Amino acid sequence: MTGLSEEEATSQSLKEGREKRVSFPPDEQMVSDFVERRAELQEGERLDYCSCESLEEILKSVQFDFISLQGAELEQNFHKGASSLLDMFLYYESATHLDMSSNSGMGFSGWLSLSHLLRQSGCLWRLDACNMPMVDYAAQALSKALLTSRLTVLHLENTCLSGKPLFTLVGALKRNVALQELYLSENNLNGYQDSMQLGDLLKYNSTLKTLDLSNNTMSDSGLEEICDALSSQKTGLRTLILSNNHITHLGMSHLQNVLARLKTLETLNLGKNNLENRGIHMLKESLMINRSLLQLGLASTGITCEGAVTLAEILAESPQIQRLDVRQNQVLAGGLMALSLALKINRSLIRLDLDQHLKEEKEDFLLETQKMLVSRISDVCAANTMAAKGTALRPASPDSADSAETTYPLPTQTAD
Repeated sequence: MTGLSEEEATSQSLKEGREKRVSFPPDEQMVSDFVERRAELQEGERLDYCSCESLEEILKSVQFDFISLQGAELEQNFHKGASSLLDMFLYYESATHLDMSSNSGMGFSGWLSLSHLLRQSGCLWRLDACNMPMVDYAAQALSKALLTSRLTVLHLENTCLSGKPLFTLVGALKRNVALQELYLSENNLNGYQDSMQLGDLLKYNSTLKTLDLSNNTMSDSGLEEICDALSSQKTGLRTLILSNNHITHLGMSHLQNVLARLKTLETLNLGKNNLENRGIHMLKESLMINRSLLQLGLASTGITCEGAVTLAEILAESPQIQRLDVRQNQVLAGGLMALSLALKINRSLIRLDLDQHLKEEKEDFLLETQKMLVSRISDVCAANTMAAKGTALRPASPDSADSAETTYPLPTQTAD
């Protein structure tokens, strides 16, 4: 008996590996046929599990931008495979972005090795660990790593985080000073205990800039917790994604109370929530007052022409909003006319997302009116884009406005 715990024994083993030479266990026979594979792997190439047969020799001389082990079933196929690979990644500082998603069989030792990698790596800035249950030991290992890791982007979509795992994770993130982007979509996060935990996170963490809570069940009560936390922030979120969260127009009462006072929020996505026209009307005054918001996502929110008229009034008063998404709403010629007229005044909007198909009207001539108005709106946005290139208009993302389709965190569904 050595008296060491399993975690201490694992750490000691990892330390010994770094002092010597890290390699796969002999029975794995993973390093082979080096001459053939070397020419196929170039620096910055996307590396998946099929390329691992000569991995260690390559990692000695090449650092990859992105290594993907998604769905590799490391534990089932290679027993200690996850631990061996992760130890190698740390020893050779192999990647800046690591995708471990869909490895549901990665056991206790694998998560310990991943935690060690996150704590010690000087180059890893993004981790994807999606589509695998965040059981207790996994949540504890990851949370321990987040106390000191240099990660700036963390993807944990579809990991069953609701409840105790989220509590464990938030406990570490409240003290984290590095993470800037956190993606928690599809985790069954609710409007009760989970939203309270997320509220605490926003109250005590001043580093986080992007929070994706899409495709959960936060509901109006959960939005209230989020809004209360936002109201206490001095330096806070720039991007908040709440699409498809069972939020209704009633939740807009919480948002309107805080939106006018927010100084840093640049992107707000409320798409696929049943806000209806009355929800948009409730936000009208606060959106007119707000001077930080650059992007507003309202796709599939039950808006009709009445809601479009309200949005037109907001656009006429907004000197900074750059993108508005109103796809998959029942906006007919009357609503399009109001938006078109608003753009005669607004000079900041560079993208207005509309459905490309024509909506059914009572009169046939209104179909042609729709087509004409969509074209006119597109022309005005293009003119605003050209004008903005020569001004000091703040970009809505780190990339240029021309790449908005891929960089803006708004709904990405195609037009009907």
